[in-house]
Amino acid sequence: MIDQKEPLFSTKILRLFTNPINKGNPITVLILGVCSALAVTAKMKPAIVMAISVIVVTGFSSFIISLLRNTIPNRIRIIVQLVVVAALVILVDQVLRAYAYEVSKQLSVFVGLIITNCIIMGRIEAFALGNKPWPALVDGVGNGIGYGLILIVVAFFRELLGSGTLFGHQVIPENWYIANGGFYENNGLMILPPMALIMVGVIIWIQRSFNKQLIEK
Repeated sequence: MIDQKEPLFSTKILRLFTNPINKGNPITVLILGVCSALAVTAKMKPAIVMAISVIVVTGFSSFIISLLRNTIPNRIRIIVQLVVVAALVILVDQVLRAYAYEVSKQLSVFVGLIITNCIIMGRIEAFALGNKPWPALVDGVGNGIGYGLILIVVAFFRELLGSGTLFGHQVIPENWYIANGGFYENNGLMILPPMALIMVGVIIWIQRSFNKQLIEK
């Protein structure tokens, strides 16, 4: 638990923000939220939108639950948590429909499934219910960013190597392709869900190669 008198940007607070990005990453270390990483990372744009959506929901749900933590009866705490998360997800979904409709259609049901994202519920249970609102917000945002970074890295390589594009714009020159007398061909396997799982596995391997202490976790 964070001390009530802890400065806003103390070492402990900053650690809450930075730890989930590397040594406590929810996908590569805790192995949470992997399903959405497989589903929305074929292109950069939906991956970034999904990442931002999860950051917003994770941060604000932790903040709100922390504000209410002393008034929530223990026997109905899960119901209250789901109501708060669901309300935030509905708001995010409506904003996407209003301002990024095409991306919203690409994400389809996956935005709605943020409600059951184990990262969000896990941080609420493990941290927000026992800490003040500011640390809870920082912890939620940090975990959301840690999740989002993995999505963006996976999407970058899948779209680039699988489609030759980034954000829908052609990056690999047309004259590089075999059909135009070049030497390159897009790897169709990259845009299939199994490759996302393989790439997450590669990221886990690289991360643990540089952080030997994670091998024991």
